[in-house]
Amino acid sequence: MRLLLVRHGQTPSNLHHLLDTAAPGPGLTALGEAQAAALPRALAGEDIEALYASTLVRTQLTAAPLAAARSLDVLVRDGIREVAAGDLEMRPGRSPEGERYLRTVFAWAAGDTALRIPGGESGAEVLARYDAVVAEAAADGARTVAMVSHGAAIRMWTAARAGNVEVAYAAARPLENTGVVVLEGSPATGWNALTWEEATVEPAGEGGPAGEPLDPFAGPPDTAGRRGHAPEPPGGTGR
Repeated sequence: MRLLLVRHGQTPSNLHHLLDTAAPGPGLTALGEAQAAALPRALAGEDIEALYASTLVRTQLTAAPLAAARSLDVLVRDGIREVAAGDLEMRPGRSPEGERYLRTVFAWAAGDTALRIPGGESGAEVLARYDAVVAEAAADGARTVAMVSHGAAIRMWTAARAGNVEVAYAAARPLENTGVVVLEGSPATGWNALTWEEATVEPAGEGGPAGEPLDPFAGPPDTAGRRGHAPEPPGGTGR
């Protein structure tokens, strides 16, 4: 299966760099609406047979123009919503709380899935719900599936599940609004990332859960494989 993971369009909370993860969440800005409207053309070369969005309204609004252009129903699933910020909800991404959120998320991708966002989810819980939606799509037999989801969730799931995406790679590459990660594979055989915002992902690498516990405040490995390099904060694109 070819799997397109699409980040939603810009929201007001993105402009203010906030960890805004609760349902139903904000709508789109004028720019976000324009980004959503541009998706059908951007994905014109993809023969999309199924289209999913999360339970947060921003993904459904982003998916709507693509659904209309392809005469597809939007399948709304809670499993692909953003990683819940818990006690860190609405904190600035460029803050110690925002950095803690991302450090925890990428620790999950490296295998320490028992860690929990304060007042929120564990990595095992997030991966299980995301995996369930991907498995549903694969079981339905669609050859190409698009899922409109969220920045941290897409980056974490891809780093955890794609055999050629290292944690450091995903941590260093925030997704822009309506940025796309393209993967190929299946739940049974595993996944490889093909492109990350149109840049080719090299086939070599040792991605996926490494199974080694991480200090949730130490950050993921940097590009040389060393610990202690903090992931880039959410910045201007937010959640």
